[in-house]
Amino acid sequence: MVERQLLARGIQDQRVIEAMLHVPRHLFVREEFSSIAYHDTPLPTALEQTISQPYMVALMSEALEVEPDDRVLEIGTGSGYQTAVLACLAREVYTIERHGVLQEGAIATLSKLGYHHIRFLVGNGTHGWKEHALYDRIIVTAATRHIPEALWTQLKEGGIMVIPVGGSMYQELIQVTRVDGQKSIKEICPCRFVPLIDSN
Repeated sequence: MVERQLLARGIQDQRVIEAMLHVPRHLFVREEFSSIAYHDTPLPTALEQTISQPYMVALMSEALEVEPDDRVLEIGTGSGYQTAVLACLAREVYTIERHGVLQEGAIATLSKLGYHHIRFLVGNGTHGWKEHALYDRIIVTAATRHIPEALWTQLKEGGIMVIPVGGSMYQELIQVTRVDGQKSIKEICPCRFVPLIDSN
């Protein structure tokens, strides 16, 4: 997976590569898909959600530019696979999932694998997790038409957010850096994610 899908497609961050080598992706997919867990494709999880293809996980992780002492906020725990990769890169990971059933499964897998510096919240990801702000990095694994203001206010000066922005069918993955309180935006690539639901 790493050689053919990541290195061959330009992933260069050595820490990301090591994290992708370390995390057993097959433990985060449904049992019936375990034989293709390392293929270059997203796979369905419970509640009509998906686990992103390995390349997209690596690309987003690389674009996030995580440092070892960083505190990272993840919006969309899902299966917990991206969470595990982030846990290999950062000092602390805070992750929010709307669906309690999904998060329960992720917690079970991540705990079994020995990740203990992750905090979990079931809730509306568009609100972020104000109690633990500010964050060095924020990653959003669902699509939104605009950068949620609450997330933006929880990002440190000099911090980076990686988020898919666009319509319901296709989006642009962007890297947003907070520079003097303003958004410095870099477009990464077209992508397609399930929508980020904003409701109370």
